[in-house]
Amino acid sequence: MPLAQNAGPRTIAPKLFEDRIRMADGVELPLARFFPETAPKAVLLALHGFNDYRNAFADPSEILKTKGVAIYAYDQRGFGAAPQRGIWPGEETLVQDLRTAAALVRAAHPKTPLYLLGHSMGGAVVLAAMADAPLGAAPLAVTPLAVDGVVLAAPAVRARKTMFFLKPALLWVAAHTIPWAKFSGRDLEIRPSDNVAMLKKLGKDPLVLKESRVDAVWGLLNLMDRGFAAAGRIKTPALFLFGAQDELIPKDASEAMLATLPRPRPESVRIAIYEKGYHMLLRDLQAETVLKDVAAWIADREAALPSGAEAVAASPAGEKKLRAGPFAATPPLE
Repeated sequence: MPLAQNAGPRTIAPKLFEDRIRMADGVELPLARFFPETAPKAVLLALHGFNDYRNAFADPSEILKTKGVAIYAYDQRGFGAAPQRGIWPGEETLVQDLRTAAALVRAAHPKTPLYLLGHSMGGAVVLAAMADAPLGAAPLAVTPLAVDGVVLAAPAVRARKTMFFLKPALLWVAAHTIPWAKFSGRDLEIRPSDNVAMLKKLGKDPLVLKESRVDAVWGLLNLMDRGFAAAGRIKTPALFLFGAQDELIPKDASEAMLATLPRPRPESVRIAIYEKGYHMLLRDLQAETVLKDVAAWIADREAALPSGAEAVAASPAGEKKLRAGPFAATPPLE
């Protein structure tokens, strides 16, 4: 059977420390803070992708800090320096951890706009959590995701319905027969970014997982199903970011997810496509362009994005910009 972490009973009050977040079951998740020198104009709670960890937002923070945006980023369970490294934490646990973290950060900055930023797997967690959050005014303890908006960078939404049926079937067999087997994406010839120096640095980082257990990939697939189904139910202002050169998120999955959005698309939902962007949009060579768009959207959600990437998404050829290479079930980073 696939192995997954079991969140313990809620026995203690969650708490936000300088370098960690304590969850209600007592598990402590490593936390990084990237703050500007002056009081922040906005706060981002950021979630990393599959096999990555909190340091994914160290470089992006250098641009965002100049715009007055502070970042909290924590290691999700099973990743980085969090407990049970390499063991899938379970979709509900990931979602509940985000709810708890968002409530704590909101309480720490009650008068500052709070946004969620999710990259790839982190985007799927954000989608699932936002769609499941109660709507309407309610106490913080009831609505932990009372945020001002969400930013979804190359969200992992490769749901089963976007796959040839044999792929998830084979993964099910593997996850239920050899769940402990590990694979890497070294032989897939997939280019996650054009920033070669950054990729080499990640390859030497001991906190970046280089291999994935089969049952962890199975868990990721379940999470992507949930994120895909949640996309059309988000009520919060959202900025979707895609790279036209993304070789990890296929065209059909991105298009199918966007097709679930209400028609006509709400004005609160913005979509940008970067012609030179890869999967790791926030750390590509043109990351500064993307990050300036993010900062501009946070400052004014109705203004045009400085890069003009939204115009690309709205053009007749915009849909074709999402056409990407084949999706990899076990990439080294996603």
